[in-house]
Amino acid sequence: MATMREIKRRKSSIQSTQQITKAMKVVSSAKLQKAKYKAESTKAYFNYMYETVSSMLAKSGTIDHPYLKAGQSEKKAVIAITSNRGLAGGYNSNIVKLITGGDFKKEDVSVYTIGRKGREGLTAKGYEIAGDYSDAIEAPLYQDAVDVGQAVLDRFAAGEIGEIYLAYTVFKNTVVHIPKLIKLLPVEIEIGEGAEKAVDDKVLMNYEPSEEEALDAIIPKYIYSLIYGAMNEAVASENGARMQAMDNATSNAEAMIDSLSLLYNRARQSSITQELTEIIAGADAVG
Repeated sequence: MATMREIKRRKSSIQSTQQITKAMKVVSSAKLQKAKYKAESTKAYFNYMYETVSSMLAKSGTIDHPYLKAGQSEKKAVIAITSNRGLAGGYNSNIVKLITGGDFKKEDVSVYTIGRKGREGLTAKGYEIAGDYSDAIEAPLYQDAVDVGQAVLDRFAAGEIGEIYLAYTVFKNTVVHIPKLIKLLPVEIEIGEGAEKAVDDKVLMNYEPSEEEALDAIIPKYIYSLIYGAMNEAVASENGARMQAMDNATSNAEAMIDSLSLLYNRARQSSITQELTEIIAGADAVG
């Protein structure tokens, strides 16, 4: 059995850790409210952007455009959005597993990381880090999404990569955060009910200026918007995950403190009993 001194030291250490986890939970909760509002207020726009572009392309007939067909290269670019800090449960590791556990061959993947934890995890797994934009996740701006998107679009246009993917965490609510991998390029057309009717009726989209010029302007903005929306959702998910992790850590610390308190009291009682036994034995010997 551990001595009373050892138990007391361990209890004191856990109490100090508990104070830290409580403080981190409060900070994460405050950040979550701000990030949640931003993610929810912008989510509708990005959903409509996705639906509008998909519908537009569905009504465009057969268009021969680089953004609508895979490139010649087998290389795939993956934009991985994680956090710069840990202590967020499985938030960061889920994104790493999403990429490493997929159908991609490691040698064919070129990763663009937004978040140091993703960069560290994927580097340790042997993946090529083609670009790092970790500072952007601290306070995401639309320009940050443009910078990342432009970097991968330039390589796609140059034929260096054939497909572009985005890995991030969807913020569903404070408790539920879902890691997700979506394909950005080539754009995959999802024909909804309305678009399907339009195609059946042969009512095709007319472009002014030409189809190529219009898509050259629209698709990049569509890509930037999806990346920016993913960054906002990722920040909300990160703070939600960290708040949960710190809440669980605080509860676990409380349980450990209670257990150690009980153990300390038993050790103290045993020590007192031993001392009394020795005193009584000594008194009997003197008598």
